[in-house]
Amino acid sequence: MHENLENPDSETVIIIGGGPAGLTAAYELSKSNVDTVLFEKDKIVGGISRTANYKDYCFDIGGHRFFTKIKRVNDMWQEVIGDDFLHRNRLSRIYYNKKFFFYPLRPVNALLGLGLHNSFLILASYFYSHVFPTKQEDTLEQWVSNRFGKHLYMTFFKTYTEKVWGIPCSELRAEWAAQRIKGLSLMKAIKNSMIKPDSNKPKDKIIKTLIDSFDYPKYGPGMMWEAVAERAKGNGSEVHMQAEVDGILWEENRVTALEVSINGKKELFHGTNFISSMPMRELIQAFKPDVPESVLHAASNLNYRDFITVALVVNKRDVFPDNWIYIHDPEVKLGRIQNFKNWSPYMVPDPEKTCLGLEYFCFEGDDFWNMSESELIELGEKELEILGLVQKGDVESGTVVRMPKAYPVYDSQYEEMLQTVREFTGKFENLQLVGRNGMHRYNNMDHSMLTAMYAKENILGAKHNLWEINEDQEYHEEAVEETTTDFIFEDYFQQTFSRMDKLAFAIATGAVSGLLLFMVTLFLVLKGGETVGPNLQLLSSYFLGFTVTINGALIGFAYSFGCGFLLGWVFATLRNLSVAFYIYRARRKIEILSFRNFMQDF
Repeated sequence: MHENLENPDSETVIIIGGGPAGLTAAYELSKSNVDTVLFEKDKIVGGISRTANYKDYCFDIGGHRFFTKIKRVNDMWQEVIGDDFLHRNRLSRIYYNKKFFFYPLRPVNALLGLGLHNSFLILASYFYSHVFPTKQEDTLEQWVSNRFGKHLYMTFFKTYTEKVWGIPCSELRAEWAAQRIKGLSLMKAIKNSMIKPDSNKPKDKIIKTLIDSFDYPKYGPGMMWEAVAERAKGNGSEVHMQAEVDGILWEENRVTALEVSINGKKELFHGTNFISSMPMRELIQAFKPDVPESVLHAASNLNYRDFITVALVVNKRDVFPDNWIYIHDPEVKLGRIQNFKNWSPYMVPDPEKTCLGLEYFCFEGDDFWNMSESELIELGEKELEILGLVQKGDVESGTVVRMPKAYPVYDSQYEEMLQTVREFTGKFENLQLVGRNGMHRYNNMDHSMLTAMYAKENILGAKHNLWEINEDQEYHEEAVEETTTDFIFEDYFQQTFSRMDKLAFAIATGAVSGLLLFMVTLFLVLKGGETVGPNLQLLSSYFLGFTVTINGALIGFAYSFGCGFLLGWVFATLRNLSVAFYIYRARRKIEILSFRNFMQDF
């Protein structure tokens, strides 16, 4: 084995992985004149944020929007390829029950697509979930049902989510939903569609799931990471491709070196600090000598969901206007379709053609993963025809890209297993874990980059806790170690008695009230008979113009919605005031008890 010992006493940072986190670490360190050596086992940089190329048709692995609330991340993007960004308007829809639904939701579109009966059940279910929420939020099913209502969860979330993860939503942990769709509820989605967003609103106040525009590199996200790699090398960093880490040598509380296979030859690389973005499971399995059995067992039980893109060149100028479509139809295995031409026209060399990316979710080594390229292309053509999007004869050619370990799985055992591995890796004073797979955390690209930026600062003397960096959560170092009574008190009550959104609750109450009267009136009209709805005729005394007719049903809906809206607003206001008063009284009581305890101790 060749030993790389050019200057064993120099400060050298060794980075494992050439995805967004690893490359960001190399780039940031190189700007600070720190020697870095990066190893990427693939022949393309970018990880899942790469751009693949097939006959000059460029395609993304999953679709990567460049939108962030983190200024320093955005600054780096602009610094690297700012002039090559396109600003794109978002259009994405859900394909469900042979119909298209806009996402984020648009009330009229949803009402027409779902029908009055289903719309009423969704709103009633939402109303019920906010009055009688599930107190325990351990699973994704419980988390989503509490925010959207059980009926909408069953309609839109369950089928697609289980298609993505391959396990029941009742086994997926709530932490995944809390990271990916934090801050979103049914009414916030509806409000977003009805009220034009304020262009001056700070990014940290925008719910990522609802953004209606984003930046995108002209030739896909890989363009960013290829540029970052070149800049890092220009600053003196070494970047080794097709370099697989076979062994991680360690003694006591330090990593000492890596065994790396480069072009079939094994080499030993020493370093003073190590940053890893390789999958946590593989990291632990590569340690030499072996880690304790309990740690190895925990790492081996960290699971991943794998990903296949079937890219098809379609001989049609326009197929659909969306950037991407979510496929909620259980009849097909297809999960999502990207239309790369609508991400960037530069991705498709022939404007008379379209390149679609058909996304399938599976487990590495299962029957689907092992299908041949021709079988997968044929399946993609067939499923596009079933969905009525493309005729089989319109597909000109295609290719397949398999992406292992695309998504860390938040299953029922992941939290316990992750904690065991964290405790073990946390004892190493010169090893930091960054990025999605490095931390086994479903971070987006910007948060993966942020972990690398803070890892770099730690090497230069800072004391950041990288595990405090969560999706849709800014990192504030000074708040990490807070353990005061006030902090615990506020955290507890915010979780137990969250403030009720007055507008959302008022809309829900008004909609349920209006739909109820509308449907009852319509039922009586359709039922007919000599006497139609004598009891409802009393409402005409209060609702001017109301009659038991179709026109009257619409008038009744408007009146009932207004009354329900007002009652909902008053109820939510009184509820918030009563909770605020209760919290005030409880706080005062705690302060008095704390003062007594202090005086007794004194």
